[in-house]
Amino acid sequence: MNNILLNIDAGMIDWARAQFALTAIYHWLFVPLTLGLAVVMGIMETIYYRTKDDFWKSCAKFWQRLFGINFAMGVATGIILEFEFGTNWSNYSWFVGDIFGAPLAVEGIIAFFMESTFVAVMFFGWKKVSRGFHLASTWLTGLGATISAWWILVANAWMQNPVGCEFNPDTMRNEMVSFLDVALSPFAVMKFCHTVTSAWIIGGVFTVAVSCWYLLKKRNTRLAIESIKVGASVGLVASLLAAATGHLSGEQVAESQPMKLAAMEALYHGGTDQGLTIVAWVNPLKQPDYQHEEEPPLRLSMPYALSVMATRDAHGYVPGINDIIKGGYKNAKGETEPSLDEKIQRGKKAIAALAAYRKAKKEGASPETLNAQRAILDANMKYFGYGYVESAEQIVPYIPVNFWAFRVMVGFGCIIILFFALLLIMTCRIPFLTIFTRRLLATFGLLPETEADSHQITDLPKWYYWVAIALLPLAYLASECGWLVAEFGRQPWTIQDMLPTWASVSDLSSTSVGLTFFIFLFLFTTMLAVEISIMLKQIKKFNYQ
Repeated sequence: MNNILLNIDAGMIDWARAQFALTAIYHWLFVPLTLGLAVVMGIMETIYYRTKDDFWKSCAKFWQRLFGINFAMGVATGIILEFEFGTNWSNYSWFVGDIFGAPLAVEGIIAFFMESTFVAVMFFGWKKVSRGFHLASTWLTGLGATISAWWILVANAWMQNPVGCEFNPDTMRNEMVSFLDVALSPFAVMKFCHTVTSAWIIGGVFTVAVSCWYLLKKRNTRLAIESIKVGASVGLVASLLAAATGHLSGEQVAESQPMKLAAMEALYHGGTDQGLTIVAWVNPLKQPDYQHEEEPPLRLSMPYALSVMATRDAHGYVPGINDIIKGGYKNAKGETEPSLDEKIQRGKKAIAALAAYRKAKKEGASPETLNAQRAILDANMKYFGYGYVESAEQIVPYIPVNFWAFRVMVGFGCIIILFFALLLIMTCRIPFLTIFTRRLLATFGLLPETEADSHQITDLPKWYYWVAIALLPLAYLASECGWLVAEFGRQPWTIQDMLPTWASVSDLSSTSVGLTFFIFLFLFTTMLAVEISIMLKQIKKFNYQ
């Protein structure tokens, strides 16, 4: 592998990362709406099945139409994303293909087949199958999309926390030893729960935003009112679940990826009794001088909150960036963490032992010689990836992206929870709660006094409709920021502690990858513009009678 790395164009690493990031970001514009609308349209068709009211059938068909447009775009970008593993990241694909390929294969064979089958029944089976079978097809379409997300997130979670595998020096590959350990790892379960609930938020916000546009235009009023109730309910429940799973994910990051947590917090020097930073001045365009600064200027924090999140102990120890580099502290497992220098030396020992083992085997060495080299390799394999690291700067993620993306995600998440809670209170059927909330808004000048005693949904102030519409791109921004934290935070690792990005790329010309980057940029932007255009036309022309 070292010989291959010597010939790789340095610019190839940056272009390969940029192209993959571009594809992933565009793909994630389509996926969460698919998962979110699946729940919304499933609920509406369930109500139709129970009430036999054709109004709810019209509601379900309307949201299914928008789901279908978005579904098609998501499939196209997802296929390209998977192909890039083979084209741009062939060293990675070779090294861990036996493990990483398994969940993706299951996703393609089972989940994608399942959603593709039932989506046809959902769209074209209204007059051909029974109401019960059609309802099952609608839910199974959403379930198939969710299962598809499960297997993709299993693969991603394994990259963040590799489990259930062993390295085989004879084949130069990591091989799976326990499929269940990979498929049901706590990291995968929590990543799935957090990601899917965040997708439901997008579905809820989208439903409410479209419905509020109808109310502004005084069209399709009943559909808008009932859709707001469903969308806001889904959104609020999903927001609370996303907050809870996000907290639990933070605990796992603290244990398995302490450098990511330190970058998210811009925590240069850790310790006990650590507070969770609310805001601080971290220059968004420059990596801070973390070796010499004590902490970011103008830091405002919640006392003890970071220690509680990371260790479930208000006085727990949380390492900072420099602590991780220096080592010597007790990690989450109670073990003394080695310094970066020691990890690098042990990684180089593993690489040297691997080379010696393969040479000895080629030359027909005795079993004792082979076993001796294998013992050295096994003892240091945990730090194999560090053998390709030359300096501390290489293992510190870009702090500004992680710091600000995390705060955008959490900040907008809190706003969305408040928005949905107020919307449900103001539109619920309990007059006391509704009127109390409206009078509170009137007190702060956000609602005319003459409207304070009303509790009809169509009497909501117009600014609330505009807030709902404006919240849609902000919800997408928060969702994308979550992925930025997940992926930027584990840099430079393609596989945590096992394989850095510069040891994962294909031996290609940076010019060719750079060219395809701009081709994909044009194609994906065109696809997004086409989807938005088609959706707007469908929304504008729909008219429930």
